[in-house]
Amino acid sequence: VQLQAFGGGLVQARGSLRLSCAASGGPFSSYVMGWFRQAPGKERMFVAAIDRRGGRTYYADSVKGRATISRDNVKYTSVHLQMNSLKPEDTAVYYCAAGNPVMTGLSDSRLYRRWGQGTEVTVSS
Repeated sequence: VQLQAFGGGLVQARGSLRLSCAASGGPFSSYVMGWFRQAPGKERMFVAAIDRRGGRTYYADSVKGRATISRDNVKYTSVHLQMNSLKPEDTAVYYCAAGNPVMTGLSDSRLYRRWGQGTEVTVSS
């Protein structure tokens, strides 16, 4: 499966963004989908994940309550990340990823096999 992330941009603190990741060329519904982010000079960090059917979601503590991950397995084969109440510390390049991690490994980027190219989010204070 190929992934293409988009939707990033410049937003003021306390604003919102909706990131999207379009999937093509593979069995999208067979993958757990995740979002990760990498701030300048820092390692890539887990943000959120959603199971294959879209029934269960998981979030990093840093975004819990402010982020919502969702997916469309039927019409547009895509995954989305709605981010609200954005903070300057949310500034990063956001990547979508596809894989089949076990439940205890959802936040481990090494367990995701396919990655989108990243979309940059900048939150100004």
